[in-house]
Amino acid sequence: MNTQDLFKALALAAVGTTLGMGSAHAGMLPLQGATITATYNGDAAGMLGLDHGFAAEPGSNTSALDPTGTGVEFLTADFLFGIDFSASGALTVIANGTIPAGAYSMRFDFGNSLASPIGAFTFTGTDGASGVPGLSIVDPHTIALELGGVEWNEFGAITAQIDTVAAVPEPSSAVLLLAGLGCLAAVRRARNGYRSAAHGTRQRRG
Repeated sequence: MNTQDLFKALALAAVGTTLGMGSAHAGMLPLQGATITATYNGDAAGMLGLDHGFAAEPGSNTSALDPTGTGVEFLTADFLFGIDFSASGALTVIANGTIPAGAYSMRFDFGNSLASPIGAFTFTGTDGASGVPGLSIVDPHTIALELGGVEWNEFGAITAQIDTVAAVPEPSSAVLLLAGLGCLAAVRRARNGYRSAAHGTRQRRG
């Protein structure tokens, strides 16, 4: 193997290793075993949880994920909305009948019950509703929704997905990337120098 081939092999190996180490993206955040504390329009009493039988009592705004996956985790105290979380990180807000126009907000805090921090919260679609909700990540374990921009048909729904933090390349990966790019630059310079020398030789022969 000549010098150019060696440089090229080292460069490609370094770049390939770096891309492999830094190619992870935000992924599904499992919610098994999660405990959720919710508020509705800024009021803890505005959410009624499954663990309390949806009763209007102190602490009813905190509930664990339904292990059967068959029902909602929360009802709003005005019974306008049901909120369902799946073990795969999907969130569904369901209109429990006709929804009057107005501003509706919700917040869900998972505390320290998540396996990983929340890194992405993405709107995924509607069914029997139109418009786009406002979604935000308040902190690594809390999400918020603003539903004033949604128009609801009876029993319509919106869905969103909660995901993990995207992987960030480690410092060693950055060093490998720089080394790889440096090797590629050296290969190009050597190749250009070889071509220039060959061209000069042909001109002298001519």
